[in-house]
Amino acid sequence: MLAAGLLLACTDGKQTKTEKDMQKLELTQEWDKVFPLSEKVNHRKVTFETQYGLTLAADLYTPKEAQGKLAAIAVSGPFGACKEQSSGLYAMRMAERGFVALAFDPSYTGESSGEPRRTASPDINTEDFMAAVDFLSKLDNVDADKIGIIGICGWGGIALNAAAADTRIKATVASTMYDMTRVSGNGYFDADDNEEARHAAREAMARQRLTDPMAMAGGVVNPLPADAPQFVKDYYDYYITPRGYHKRSGNSNDGWRAIGTQAFANSRFLYYINEIRSAVLVMHGEKAHSRYFGEAAYKYMVEGKADGYNVVGKPNPNPENKQLLIIPGASHTDLYDGGFTEPVGKGEPKNLIPWDKLADFFARNL
Repeated sequence: MLAAGLLLACTDGKQTKTEKDMQKLELTQEWDKVFPLSEKVNHRKVTFETQYGLTLAADLYTPKEAQGKLAAIAVSGPFGACKEQSSGLYAMRMAERGFVALAFDPSYTGESSGEPRRTASPDINTEDFMAAVDFLSKLDNVDADKIGIIGICGWGGIALNAAAADTRIKATVASTMYDMTRVSGNGYFDADDNEEARHAAREAMARQRLTDPMAMAGGVVNPLPADAPQFVKDYYDYYITPRGYHKRSGNSNDGWRAIGTQAFANSRFLYYINEIRSAVLVMHGEKAHSRYFGEAAYKYMVEGKADGYNVVGKPNPNPENKQLLIIPGASHTDLYDGGFTEPVGKGEPKNLIPWDKLADFFARNL
């Protein structure tokens, strides 16, 4: 009887939160994106809560003159970036093409809540996407049965994990994706995919937790060494120059917590993507250093086996709605904003992101 009384005290077994209980965020109201606002869309700042009790900040883009209930898309990424950068551009371009689109800052980053800042979790970040779907589903101008997601860079892998977990997600685009669990545990190009290397990394992480768990690391190297690899130069060109720099972006500044991705290194969150029945488009640049992540994820998703995956699963039950799109001539960061021939202000836009193809993919599958 006591248990029953407690359940009734929680409003028929459902805990509720008053507006007073919600975390209040101080949101910048000025337009401070790295791209201009399109005249074809309306924009407003919004917030929503996750099941972990964190409040996320987001930009909601809607097509002007739109009527009735529309299909909707939630967007996030790259990993360590903020919604004023690539994800906001993707959301705005999709809104220009008739979708309600939401670009959000993940937990612990940008204008979203969460302490300590710039940390990550496979579970919490997957929930971020699912909470965005919750939010979109409740909007009056959204058809809750027509919601898709876009994940960019490290959030491409997170998007695939969310699509495997949440059947409300009807279509997914993973653009220029990283598998954050694979690169955290195996190193780039699986160069550290052995027990000895992982043990050494775990030892170093354990020491870091005791010496300075709040230390930051992983921002784009600045100044740029002359002998830096091309993909590091590409990151610098986007995150540090006016092309993509933003004061709230970890990648543009002091980076990520040194232990902020510790849980990713001991996880493999694409294990069930071969069971995704909904539509998926994996888009990667021909010249991207990260291309192997997207190609392997696509192959495992369709066939249940691929290089870099130490498991063999069953082939996908719906392979016909899965697509791998390789963009000729594109580097990893070219798919952040379409790319430039030189740093912004000197060169011309390459326009390498096929916005209409993305819109057609969502239109056909939502």
